[in-house]
Amino acid sequence: MLTKRQYQLLMLIEKKLREDGVSPSFEEMKEAIGLKSKSGIHRLISGLEERGFIRRLPNKARALEILRLPDNQAETALSAKGLISKQTTQSFSRLSENLVANSVELPRYGKIAAGTPIEALRSNETVSVPANMIGNGEHYALTVAGDSMIEAGILDGDTVIIQRANTVENGEIAVALVDGCEVTLKKIRRKGNSIMLEPCNRNYEARIYSPERITVQGKLVGLMRSYG
Repeated sequence: MLTKRQYQLLMLIEKKLREDGVSPSFEEMKEAIGLKSKSGIHRLISGLEERGFIRRLPNKARALEILRLPDNQAETALSAKGLISKQTTQSFSRLSENLVANSVELPRYGKIAAGTPIEALRSNETVSVPANMIGNGEHYALTVAGDSMIEAGILDGDTVIIQRANTVENGEIAVALVDGCEVTLKKIRRKGNSIMLEPCNRNYEARIYSPERITVQGKLVGLMRSYG
């Protein structure tokens, strides 16, 4: 079972990741939890990591990933002990209602898989996405298959939100169609007259193509993950 401050910190990190896509700074954590030093935050993070609620992503500052959240029993137990006030519980309830009310339905295509163009992945499935996760333009969702982007925090089974686009900035993560038949999710790097598709996994090699072989079909704008 989590302590009061572990729970508070976990929910703060989850909220910050959901709203801003980046975990809070140690200074923000310290202020929010009401601690006097950052060493206390380090201990709380270590405790959450040991219990399997979060993990630190390597080689990245402020890179924390939520692995799971307390189940209803844990939350109920905390409430029973007075660690979560009635007002806080009501706030979580209102938050859930607002998320449902402020969501949009996007088409969910199949798994992003080699040898299959995006258009061939169309299905009748949809997925509810928080409205603040998307901007202008057309969007769709894809299910990630494989581990080639794990160092960017994109895991096998994740749902990625893609904004349709035919160009992206150098270094952005995009859906790229290779030779009109193979679709992949990679970082796009332009190197002279060539385009490099760069994985985010040191176990995979980047591949370099001539520009006419690559068609950008969208850029990554969001990610959702189910736990359990």
